[in-house]
Amino acid sequence: MSSAAAKPILYSYFRSSCSWRVRIALALKGIAYDQIPVNLMKDGGQQFSAEFKAVNPMQQVPALKIDGITITQSLAIIQYLEDTCPNPRLLPQDPKKRAQVRMISDHIASGIQPLQCRVYTVSGRGSEPKNLGIRIPWQLLLQKNRSRREQSTWFSKKEIRADSAGQVQNLSILNKMGERKMEWAQQCITSGFQALEQILQHTAGRYCVGDEVSMADLCLVPQVGNAERYGVNLGPYPTITRINKALLELEAFKVSHPSRQPDTPAELRS
Repeated sequence: MSSAAAKPILYSYFRSSCSWRVRIALALKGIAYDQIPVNLMKDGGQQFSAEFKAVNPMQQVPALKIDGITITQSLAIIQYLEDTCPNPRLLPQDPKKRAQVRMISDHIASGIQPLQCRVYTVSGRGSEPKNLGIRIPWQLLLQKNRSRREQSTWFSKKEIRADSAGQVQNLSILNKMGERKMEWAQQCITSGFQALEQILQHTAGRYCVGDEVSMADLCLVPQVGNAERYGVNLGPYPTITRINKALLELEAFKVSHPSRQPDTPAELRS
């Protein structure tokens, strides 16, 4: 970058999985940037402010201002960085390995994140609601004493919006689930990790695909972090655990960790 004014600006939240992915990519590629924290919890969610909506109309983090444009969605940001700053590579040159990296990245970003309740179908006619392909039993979401009519309107639009990191922006969904909230999150993560463990047994070397860090690894570490937050037993996933441990030893993953961000609360800093 030719000047401080040209430095990229990342709109981020310390605990956002997607923001974490982008921070890792920027660190790996040695790209200096400024960070503007967007607190997803404070004041009802700063992402809903008019100021941030002008940055990202979807009101989600991350968003990256770079080279005169604003890019949202973590994988799109990472692929732009790959195209404009190709070293070190995060997408292998080999077409098969490249496909595997994209497959694993999408598996995690779209298929595992437990709280992606961006589009819920909660109607009284079906036997269970749908969450982007993840089937969740009614009893984990709905109070037993509510009528079918009440079930269809239990969650407000605000309550079911989620950030692109898969973190619920309004925790009232989890709070309404009471003692079941941990069970629900654990169920979603476990289902995804069971499949991922099998996939990695065929693709992994030191890391997710072979022995070079890739975009898949940038997705894996934040998701394991989510699993740990929700108390998921990682014992059945030795490949996931091994890769995650190896990645966390790398400097780019250390400096990008949620415990080391400008907006990390003092009690969570390391």
